[in-house]
Amino acid sequence: MNWKEIRIYTTTEAIDIVSGYLVGCGITGFCIEDAEDFNNFLTDTTIHWDYVEESLMEKAKAPTAIVIYLEDNLTGMETLRNLRAGLDALREQNKAVDLGSLELSFGDITEEDWSNAWKQYYHPQEIGRRLVVCPVWEKVDLKPEQVQVTLDPGLAFGTGSHETTRLCMTLLEEVVKGDEAVLDIGTGSGILAITALCLGAKNAIGVDIDPVAVKIAGENAELNQVTDRCEFVCGDLVDKVNGKFDIICANIVADVIIRLSETVQQFMHENTSLIVSGIIDSRADEVMQALVDSGLVVEKRLEDNGWCSMLLHLPQ
Repeated sequence: MNWKEIRIYTTTEAIDIVSGYLVGCGITGFCIEDAEDFNNFLTDTTIHWDYVEESLMEKAKAPTAIVIYLEDNLTGMETLRNLRAGLDALREQNKAVDLGSLELSFGDITEEDWSNAWKQYYHPQEIGRRLVVCPVWEKVDLKPEQVQVTLDPGLAFGTGSHETTRLCMTLLEEVVKGDEAVLDIGTGSGILAITALCLGAKNAIGVDIDPVAVKIAGENAELNQVTDRCEFVCGDLVDKVNGKFDIICANIVADVIIRLSETVQQFMHENTSLIVSGIIDSRADEVMQALVDSGLVVEKRLEDNGWCSMLLHLPQ
């Protein structure tokens, strides 16, 4: 199996924050390159050194980074998309801490090369009972009952191959009956909002703090010919969205869902279906408790390969 080495550039004071975020994304193995720690080590032990190689000294000048290794396949790419999608939110959540650039480097290849090379692994996928997600560069022969969602995810999270997205789509297939108003929080590639529309929802709003994601979501709406029924906006949910929705999707991360539990009810009516996902199984009970404590009722909980999604509603 081939692997890609990826560095996330940060600061010494932010190591715990970024590391915690990686664990929340399901990445539990990583290496920390802390320039300050290395410099302190050299300073504290200078008396024991007769000579320090120049290549070793250079490490003390290097920026602090957290190094991860992802499989060089579609699964690795989806993990990367999930990771990227939350970095801006991480900065918003920790404004008092200098997180550094949070830029990514990809070993000996450029980010553009990486974002295109993964396409060789991405093929049409059947999800749930009727859904088929098809990349724009491929063709698929549909069965009479199947519904196609065409996608070109670019650098935004959401191709349908990640467990969190598949679980959401499976639940959407259950709750979309026709004519619903849909809110997609952290829309990424727009896949969930577009899926709901393809299944028969009336209209959808997708919101994301990443302008690249909003642009890509709009382009994917065009591919599926649903632009007249959807809108994608960039910014904070409470600043950009008003009203009540029949279906709300939030495929994000555990910490954001916990905070969302305090505000999401302002967008719900008595019959709203709330789908949350992006939850690593080790934090599923914690997230569920936060949602229940906020007054929501868990109708269904699905798990797949270490990830969890839930369907909730207000008490009847």
